[in-house]
Amino acid sequence: MADSVNTIERTTIDDPLHLDNQLCYALYAAAHRMTKSYRPLLERLGLTYPQYLVLLVLWEQDGVTVSEIGRRLRLDSGTLTPVLKRLEAAELLRRTRRQSDEREVEIGLTPQGLALKAEAQAVRESVMCQLEMSEPEIRSLRRDLNVVIERLSSAE
Repeated sequence: MADSVNTIERTTIDDPLHLDNQLCYALYAAAHRMTKSYRPLLERLGLTYPQYLVLLVLWEQDGVTVSEIGRRLRLDSGTLTPVLKRLEAAELLRRTRRQSDEREVEIGLTPQGLALKAEAQAVRESVMCQLEMSEPEIRSLRRDLNVVIERLSSAE
C-alpha cells in the first residue's frame, strides 16, 4: 500500500500536466486571491480594483495621457476608457484634451482623487498584513514576477 502511495506522489510531482505543477495556475490563483483580498477594502473607498490601479499610476505622476496609463497597466484604451469615465463621474479625476496635441487626452487628479491616496495606504497595509511577508520578501517576489512579465511580453 505504501509503495502505491509513493508511486502516486512521485507521478504527481513528475507529471508536467498536473495542475499543481502549473506556473500559470499558481499565478492565476494568486492574482485571483489578491484581487479578492483588495475588493472589500476598496469597496469602502468606492473603488474597484482597476480604478485603484489607475489611481496608483496618477498618484505617482499626475497629468499623464491615457496611452501612458494604458502602457503602465498593460491595458488597451478600450478597457481603460470605461474605468476612466467612472472615475471622472465619481469626481476623482478629470479628462482634458492636451492643448499641444488634441488627439491626446490628459488625465489629472481632482482634489478628492488626491485626498484618497492617504486612505489607500491603509488598504495596502491591510493586504500586506494578510500576506505575512516582509517588505524584502515582497520586493523579491515582485522582482521575480516582473521577470516573468517581461519575458512573456518580449515573446509577443
